[in-house]
Amino acid sequence: MDFRLNVFVEVARHLSFTKAARELFISQPAITKHIQELENIYKVQLFNRIGGKISLTPQGKIFLKHANEILAQYKLLANEMELVTEQFSGELKIGASTTIAQYLIAPLLADFIVRFPQVKVSLFTGNSEQIEDALENKKIDIGLVEGSRRSNHLKYSPLAKDELVLVTSSQNPIGESVAVTDIATLPLVLREVGSGTLEVIEKALLENGIKLSDLNILLHIGTTEGIKNFLKTSKNSYAIVSIISVLEELKNNDLKIVDIVGMEMLREFVFVTMQGGQNTRLERFMSFAAKWYSNSYK
Repeated sequence: MDFRLNVFVEVARHLSFTKAARELFISQPAITKHIQELENIYKVQLFNRIGGKISLTPQGKIFLKHANEILAQYKLLANEMELVTEQFSGELKIGASTTIAQYLIAPLLADFIVRFPQVKVSLFTGNSEQIEDALENKKIDIGLVEGSRRSNHLKYSPLAKDELVLVTSSQNPIGESVAVTDIATLPLVLREVGSGTLEVIEKALLENGIKLSDLNILLHIGTTEGIKNFLKTSKNSYAIVSIISVLEELKNNDLKIVDIVGMEMLREFVFVTMQGGQNTRLERFMSFAAKWYSNSYK
């Protein structure tokens, strides 16, 4: 790894050669030398130096973006090599919110256990709120949740993007799309209060001037599987669910997506850990999960 990238990122973060030198335990002249070498190599000026203060130049901002990406890849490489070369054992208690538990975590853990048979894995499932409560009460080591809510005393790290879509029975004669304003008229089946899915739906609707209380909600069901089975029986009902949860039904033509014109419902699947509670064991699991997801959902 090019140490000069570390030097540049620290200077950019602190906007101070002195603070960067303290952070990296090297002299300030060494910091200056590394920055000058980078500027000479790429034939750009990375920092403006005015009156004892520094700031990033436009070229420096571009350089920072790529430097951060390169350093992140180095970290990922190091984690991958540790996974390959070192023993990984002990107990790992994982919590997964409902959508992730039903459609993502099982195949991930199956591959993880094959790769690391020495690790004793246990899985706790619930909605996003219940997973975070379990983490705070030390019932699990790490959680995987979806949704938009964030607690200040928990740490959230992204795993992957997800999209919520409006679905209905393939036998429903409705067209391929509806307007946002039509949502309130549709008979909907939604997840229960406390689910990450419902939080994302509520936020997206509010951004379009629609409240949950405005909707025509037939009932709340605690699992996406229950919602899908309801839709297959009730031909004219609708639901908003994660697209990964209906891939099989779309393939088999049991359900179909109805586009909501002008409205997207995007979210992230995220790891959640206690602030300051992340350790090498958890980092290795997170690295494995991120790599697995990237390879499985290209």
